[in-house]
This record gives sequence, structure tokens and C-alpha cells, in this order.
Amino acid sequence: MVSYETIREWSLRFGQTYANSHKRRRPQPGDEWFLDEVLIRIRSNLHCLWRAVDQHGNVLDVLVQNRRSKKTAKHFLSKLLYGLCYVPRVIVSDKLGFYGAAKCEILPSVEHWQSRYLNNCCEVSHQPIRRRERQMKRFKSVRHAQRFSATHSLIHNHFQLRRHRLSANEYRDVRDRAFVAWLDATGAALLG
Repeated sequence: MVSYETIREWSLRFGQTYANSHKRRRPQPGDEWFLDEVLIRIRSNLHCLWRAVDQHGNVLDVLVQNRRSKKTAKHFLSKLLYGLCYVPRVIVSDKLGFYGAAKCEILPSVEHWQSRYLNNCCEVSHQPIRRRERQMKRFKSVRHAQRFSATHSLIHNHFQLRRHRLSANEYRDVRDRAFVAWLDATGAALLG
């Protein structure tokens, strides 16, 4: 008999390892990055969940902070660029001034589009996290929110297959490849 507590312990123990394995194997992200933040409530305090998504809808990185400032935006952009061998062509964000100020210091040569409506790709990507947050009856701590959202985003990317753009046969093939890659990553994580 497997209980919810067993699954929770399993995800705490192996979830980040699987997510990191998928992060190393994922293809190079797109050259358009959408940045956005959403407020989440943790123990009756508001915190910011910063997210970056490429033009294909894949979540690049997540950061939970207790403030919205230029310093936090710079930290998020630095964290996003860490380990990548390239910079994006375009950054799209809402009209929050922190993004522009941080981008000018870290990525001065990158084009920056600020619009209320161009950022819908990132706005929609908050929905899976919100759904899980409701099911879990809110996050318990900042560390819990950061750990869960980073792991959940990478694994959700792997199984989010954009079914509306695929025929039934293509969808089955892509789904089979996703499960083979998942089995490969989980087996390698258990052995390593």
C-alpha cells in the first residue's frame, strides 16, 4: 500500500535529481525569453515567484524571493544565464521597471520588449504551479516553494507535449520518447 506520505518522501528524495537530469538533457532553449513574476502567499506573507519561459513554453528557471526589486531581477537574470553558452535575442516582459534596469546592466546588447499583452506565454505558464499550490493547500515555506516549483517545472516541461500541434501518430511517438527518456533519467539517477 502506497500512501501520500510515501509519495511525498519519494519526491523530496529523488525529485530534484530527476529534474536536474532532465535539465542537462534538454535541448537548447529558444532565443526569445519571457519573464514574469507572480505573487504567492506563504504563511500569510506575500512572496514573488519569478519565472522565465522560452517561446516554446518551456520553463527555463524559477526563483522565489520575498521582494520585487532591481537587485532581485539582476539575481534572477544571472541565475538564468548561469551555465548557458549563449544569450537570448529578445527578452519580453511586462512594464515592471526592474526588468529594464537589470537587463541594461547584465545584458546591454539584448533587445527588450515591454508590453502588457506580449507576455501572455509566461502568464499562462503560471497555471500548473497555481493548480498544484491549490491541491497542496498552499506552500509551507519559501524553501518548499522554491524546491517544488523548480522540480515541478522541469518535469512538467518534459511531459507537456503540445498535443494540439501534433497528429495522433506523432503524439504517440513523442509520448513514447518522453517516457523512454524518463525511464532512462530515473534509472541513471538511482544508479548514480
